[in-house]
Amino acid sequence: MNEDKKRHTVWLTPDAWSQVETSYTKDNCSTKNEYIEKAIRFYTGYLNTQNATSYLPHVLADVLEGKLGALGTRIGKLLFKLVVEQDMIANITAAVNEVHLDDVERLRARCIKEIRQTNGVIDLEDAVRYQNGWDDQWSG
Repeated sequence: MNEDKKRHTVWLTPDAWSQVETSYTKDNCSTKNEYIEKAIRFYTGYLNTQNATSYLPHVLADVLEGKLGALGTRIGKLLFKLVVEQDMIANITAAVNEVHLDDVERLRARCIKEIRQTNGVIDLEDAVRYQNGWDDQWSG
């Protein structure tokens, strides 16, 4: 949709314009014009179903790109918040405990091994068992 554009006057009912205003961001459109152009192309494709083979892949690609882009953005923001909290906990833990760097490196190696073996399914009980020396008793 990056071709040369020309200005056109279009008259819409207040209800139709309200739908444009409330829906264009849901479709990950940056402008109302982009949303209207997508709607026109969609409806034209719907009317010309004999051209479905050339129309549907483009529509599906646009929809998937928008949905996956929004999902990626959301996951990125959530991961950022999670890492900030994790960094705060690491700093608090380091401030209140006297832990040697050698112990940290050994623990990191053990945790990497355990995460790989369990595909990341670790809980507090597993850590308590390990830290209290009950690890061998409960592994199975």
